[in-house]
Amino acid sequence: MSQRAARLRVLIALAAAALAARTAAAPAQEAAAGPGSTVYNVEIIVFRAAGALGEPEDWSAEAGARIIAGAEAGGDSTQIGRFVAALPSSAWQLTELENRLRAAGTYVPVAHAAWSQTASSWGTRAGFTLDKLGISVAGLSGNVFLERGQFLHLGLSLTYAIAQPAPGLGAAPDTPFTLNESRRVRFYDRNYFDHPAFGVIALVTPAQGARPPGR
Repeated sequence: MSQRAARLRVLIALAAAALAARTAAAPAQEAAAGPGSTVYNVEIIVFRAAGALGEPEDWSAEAGARIIAGAEAGGDSTQIGRFVAALPSSAWQLTELENRLRAAGTYVPVAHAAWSQTASSWGTRAGFTLDKLGISVAGLSGNVFLERGQFLHLGLSLTYAIAQPAPGLGAAPDTPFTLNESRRVRFYDRNYFDHPAFGVIALVTPAQGARPPGR
């Protein structure tokens, strides 16, 4: 595990423990319904590195980056996820984690959003643009998609041209960094999408019967 990942996982663990102490136990299993019949809440924090977090890399190699996902059974690929509504900040469950990131100084949160949606079928890569999700950050663009096959997966296809990359990255101003990844998610588990220049922490919960923040 990289040093940056280890640091961030410690912060995630601390925030998760604080939240768990205030919440009742809830099942972590995924819903059994089909992709188009269940509404999910998705919450993400996008952050960038504030300082050197590792060795410089060859960023030109990112041009061939592709989405990587775990093994998944095939299925109907005709269902497209539906955007339901943006969630107000009072319903966010990662606010304490955002505050910890900001206080640590190693990472700078640049966006925080949450919304409700249904899932697309596995393999469609059909999602929503950051603009649709209410995220407007200079240089940041891309899509977020939630897919369901045998399991539930959250995917990101993001590009972030950071005006002033962290010195330790060895990158010129406005270098575009890419983050393309899809992974299986479980309800209430915080997921860390890693990248030397920027990253995303995501949480997926069932919209029906979701635990209220701070409860």
